[in-house]
Amino acid sequence: MSVVEELRWRGLLSQMTHDELEQKLVDGPMTLYAGFDPTADSLHIGSLLPIMGLVHFQRAGHKPIALIGGATGLIGDPSFKASERSLLTKETVEINVAGIRKQLERFIDFEGENAATLVNNIDWMEKWSYIDFLRDIGKHFSVNTMMSRDSVKQRLNDRDQGMSYTEFSYSLLQGYDFLHLHDNFECQLQIGGSDQWGNIVAGMDLTRRMREGATTYGLTMPLVTKADGSKFGKSESGNIWLDPERTSPYKFYQFWINQADSDVLGYLKFFTLLPQDRIAELEQQVETDPHRREAQKTLAEEVTRLVHGDDALANAVAASQAMFGGDLTGLDEATLLDVFSEVPSHEVDAKTVSEGLGLLDLMCDAGVFASKGEGRRMIKSGGVYLNSQRIEDAEMTFTHDRLLTDSIAVIRKGKKNYYLLKVS
Repeated sequence: MSVVEELRWRGLLSQMTHDELEQKLVDGPMTLYAGFDPTADSLHIGSLLPIMGLVHFQRAGHKPIALIGGATGLIGDPSFKASERSLLTKETVEINVAGIRKQLERFIDFEGENAATLVNNIDWMEKWSYIDFLRDIGKHFSVNTMMSRDSVKQRLNDRDQGMSYTEFSYSLLQGYDFLHLHDNFECQLQIGGSDQWGNIVAGMDLTRRMREGATTYGLTMPLVTKADGSKFGKSESGNIWLDPERTSPYKFYQFWINQADSDVLGYLKFFTLLPQDRIAELEQQVETDPHRREAQKTLAEEVTRLVHGDDALANAVAASQAMFGGDLTGLDEATLLDVFSEVPSHEVDAKTVSEGLGLLDLMCDAGVFASKGEGRRMIKSGGVYLNSQRIEDAEMTFTHDRLLTDSIAVIRKGKKNYYLLKVS
């Protein structure tokens, strides 16, 4: 398949500015770009769609540019936002740019024949004076056209929020990005989410006006929603980030494995590189054996591997199995705290542990058992585990060598009742 056919099959194609773009992409390699605003020091999974767009274009032989908006990030894109963003400081934006740069390097190849390029628009925008930019660039933008765009009208009609001149000027900056990349990198195509249509067209129009005879193109991808129409990309605790320090690989894996049957096949097309025949197999399994959740497991494995790598995936899978009686050894402390974040926990003093205390006493103090008699009966029946190992001796002494990590031990009563012991 051509890259456009690939995007169309995967449901990743929303609009193209020119019908002939599809054939142009077949005829030969094209340089394209997608922009990423550094509103945080990490991208979240909502950014995965344009990233996967760049991946598909590069795999088809085209040359991608990943643009980080060091300049536009200082303004904030108003497109379809209910209210104006808080302005970030230059220092914060610089930190965010560095974090995003590392993440993008995981997905697209910056070496080879069609190596990707990473750019930051602060490098060319900071050279402009305000007067020069208005004279040379601003005069090519029609206020009438800018005000007619849906993304702007929505805010202008809101009397409580409105739109500041700063936000209104955003499309000028993004439009100039396209012109700069056209002139300096022979870039002909911009891709982005469907909410970026107006900004993309503005950049094309500016390039056409300032570079007579120049033809540029735009392609948008749909904004991801769940089958029920609700917003995709957030959990109860907030955004699902690509940075493992913000969203652990375990919680990242859990987000994907918990997707509904009605959503999982679409997400497999969007966020993985699995071929049609494999996704067809998984579609069949969703219909015939939905209880196996094979599609969800595959989705979680593929996306976690793509974002965090094989080692983090293995750790996330082991952590997930731990909740169902799997082996806990080898899991680091941070992962254990993630896995058992919602189970009852009990703190015990390190000095007390050094001196040794009866495990049964400790479990009663921790609320595992209401009495020692109950504890002895359950241990005798083989239903109590310490760090995945069955407890055989009700008189066992709990010391530091019984810990799973430097400060954590895990008790399981029966099949599903977990308790966390923390040494402080």
